[in-house]
Amino acid sequence: MEIQITFDAGDPRSLAAFWAEALGYRLQPPPEGFGSWEEWAEVQGIPEEKRSDRSAIVDPDEGRPRFYFQRVPEGKTAKNRLHLDLNVGGPPGTPLEERRKLVEAEVGRLAALGAVEVRTVEENGEYWTVMTDPEGNEFCLQ
Repeated sequence: MEIQITFDAGDPRSLAAFWAEALGYRLQPPPEGFGSWEEWAEVQGIPEEKRSDRSAIVDPDEGRPRFYFQRVPEGKTAKNRLHLDLNVGGPPGTPLEERRKLVEAEVGRLAALGAVEVRTVEENGEYWTVMTDPEGNEFCLQ
């Protein structure tokens, strides 16, 4: 069974672009036979004002789940009940000082893309940073 991870978004295309860069994914190409999603949407009869209501990203190696971004009218109002942990600090057993450097480097990279650092935690031999994406969805770098 395949799974898809879905994000509600105010601007699906922008949020998809952020997460594609963050995860090393790519924007999903249009179906075969179409040169663009715009062309596909026109053939499907999707009204022009609805054509930016969705976007998707895919793993170029096809081993990880697809991410789907759908426009919703309301903004984020509460803490996520589910979040992504991006394991950027090396494999288990990586020394804490090295993990710290790897996480901090990724914090800087994602902040440059529009993410916001919320807090960093170091406890019980673990080290992670909580961030939000450009629309306020929490995720962790560890």
